[in-house]
Amino acid sequence: MYRQRSLDDLGLALPEVTFCVVDLETTGTRADSDAITEIGAVKVRGGEVLGSYQTLINPGRPIPPQITLITGLTDAVVASAPRIEAVLPSFATFCEGCVVVAHNARFDVGFLRAAFERAGREEFRPPVLDTLAIARRLVRDEVPNFRLGTLAERFGFPNSPSHRALDDARATTDLLHLLIERASAWGVTGIDDLLQLGTIGGHPQASKLRLTTDLPRSPGVYLFRDAVGDVIYVGKATNLRQRVRSYFGGDDRRTVGPMLRQLSSIEHLPTPDPLTAEILERRLIISASPRFNRVGRHPRRPTWIRLDTTQEWPRLSVVRADDGRSPHLGPVGSHRRAAAVIEAIESVVPIRRCSVRLPRGHTPRPDATPCTAHQLGVAPCPCAGFADRAEYDVAVATITALFRGETTAVVEAATARMRDLALGQRFEEAAACRDRLAELLGALERTALVRAVLDAGALTVRDGDLELRIDGGVLEHPVLDGHDPVDPIGEALMLGRHLERIAGRVEVVSCAGEWRFPLLFDTEVPRLALAV
Repeated sequence: MYRQRSLDDLGLALPEVTFCVVDLETTGTRADSDAITEIGAVKVRGGEVLGSYQTLINPGRPIPPQITLITGLTDAVVASAPRIEAVLPSFATFCEGCVVVAHNARFDVGFLRAAFERAGREEFRPPVLDTLAIARRLVRDEVPNFRLGTLAERFGFPNSPSHRALDDARATTDLLHLLIERASAWGVTGIDDLLQLGTIGGHPQASKLRLTTDLPRSPGVYLFRDAVGDVIYVGKATNLRQRVRSYFGGDDRRTVGPMLRQLSSIEHLPTPDPLTAEILERRLIISASPRFNRVGRHPRRPTWIRLDTTQEWPRLSVVRADDGRSPHLGPVGSHRRAAAVIEAIESVVPIRRCSVRLPRGHTPRPDATPCTAHQLGVAPCPCAGFADRAEYDVAVATITALFRGETTAVVEAATARMRDLALGQRFEEAAACRDRLAELLGALERTALVRAVLDAGALTVRDGDLELRIDGGVLEHPVLDGHDPVDPIGEALMLGRHLERIAGRVEVVSCAGEWRFPLLFDTEVPRLALAV
């Protein structure tokens, strides 16, 4: 069975990579309607030929005369050859675990994928290296065209292509070795670099690839600096080298071009794992405020929703801090999102919507006019004396329980309201209700995650060989020293999400407070609600 290379394999140094150089002869140019007549392949590693593979194939159809003129293959020559279905198992074994190489790989690999599919075999998806694309980048000024025969003649390959599969595969192997030698000047040392070269070689800033030579293939944070040393961009990566080099290829975001033009040097900070890289990136973006980081430079102040129980008739409001005196929900994310959460709650729980402060012992004036919400029949109005004390206390208790994570009552009420609106063909209102409920559920989850991290206090967990130390919602590690957290609530949320993901496999080494992961959210009701 063919085994696809892993990402770890793709970080191998080039001398350690096994290549399977392939060439095909076919009855035509269309993989969906034409067929393979010959396969030739050469397996090489570190410049040494490990083996070769060649077979004719009976395509099950006549070979066109023009193809016979090119290849010399006739119907009589292939009549006794096996069919492709019988050949594929041995070919798959030959190239198992290899990086497949071809000249104009779209053609050869396209035919192979179509053959594997028609034969009902596992999808053929190896890493593919196209020597045509790389030759266009590395030797464009030395040859009139990039035909395999032209390249073989110009550079004096030991093997000449002849439009027979094995001969052409051998000539492509010679080309591969030439290109690997040339690519070393571009800082190409691993197979991941070489696979990217077909896209990055023509980049207008490709000469700056030399800045990536010393980057490791491990997690960390990278800092792009301009000519005067100012940080212009901060990013994180699981594989620093691969991520930074990708800017010179397929990354076509509008800001990448100007950023690379200003790039003068690259600094990197290795981290033991992607989480530490994410935390360090966030701290550096906030502290350095790089001009090409559009997200995260100016973190919003935490936004909370408060049920102000210090008033005679509590109400919901948006605040910037948890004062510890009333139930709070958050962090929410923004004032707009907080308003949506409040509306989601108020639409199913009868609590006042007016903003008048009602102190203890409030007595309505005889001439007080009820608020608009009460006149519309959607809320009580205690400021004008239109509220039942017992019913109001039940509403306050429901919201207090909701803020503690008891979601069932409110979610079920919101779900019923959505269904009623939909049955009444008020679809836009039903969709708005659904979106507000989504914001509420998100806020409840964020609240639970942050509180779980903070309630754990000084915490040490072990995830395999990695040990995480967290104290007061802040990650501690020597690589973070000197980079103080500017947004501790945001960092606690990031840590909470990570701990939730790994809770099933971590070992809790020590916990000064309460360990509550994984958090048992009632996921069935939210999914039902959001699907309406």
